[in-house]
Amino acid sequence: MIGNRGDMSAFSESYVREDVFMQQARSAAEELGTVDPSPAVGGLLKYVVQTLNAKSIAEIGTGSGLSGLWIFNGAPSDAVLTSIDTEREHSAAARTVFEEAEISAQRFRLITGVILEVVGKLADNNYDLIVLRPAADLMDLIHESYRLLRTGGVLFIDHALSGGKVADPTQRDFESISRRDGIKAVKEDSRWSSSLLPVGSGVLLATKL
Repeated sequence: MIGNRGDMSAFSESYVREDVFMQQARSAAEELGTVDPSPAVGGLLKYVVQTLNAKSIAEIGTGSGLSGLWIFNGAPSDAVLTSIDTEREHSAAARTVFEEAEISAQRFRLITGVILEVVGKLADNNYDLIVLRPAADLMDLIHESYRLLRTGGVLFIDHALSGGKVADPTQRDFESISRRDGIKAVKEDSRWSSSLLPVGSGVLLATKL
């Protein structure tokens, strides 16, 4: 057994570099208090998008638009992102940074509303990738994600481990319990092939079989 030598998390987070628009979005995130991916998670998201050649992507939890920028960095030129958030100021921040990054308005839909109501109106079997970020209604959103994804499509749950709280059974707050139950549900559902990664605040990747 080889012991840890050095801070693997910090090394991984410095492996990728955020461009000026990503840095702008991260600054906006600090002001707005949004939940956005760490640099390492952003790099992983870009990698997944590229590997899937994802053209139809839905994101629940727009944040500051930082996640969307990583998605566009990996997506083909004809890809379309549908991003949903409960807060208008989050959608506005994302729109601003997308426009400044010269991403065509034809390539994204930013929707503000009650998340489960909006998600319920999206088309079945239509998406290559679903990105989930909020802890609220996570079980329902996982169920909806299976409906929305094409066979072979990927569910990407960011902040899946709440930075380590989920792995601590003494943590009984709402977010920890919601994410813990969500992880268990995917793991035990034979319709998914999944992997849990300790990158950023935790990422659960699941492929629809």
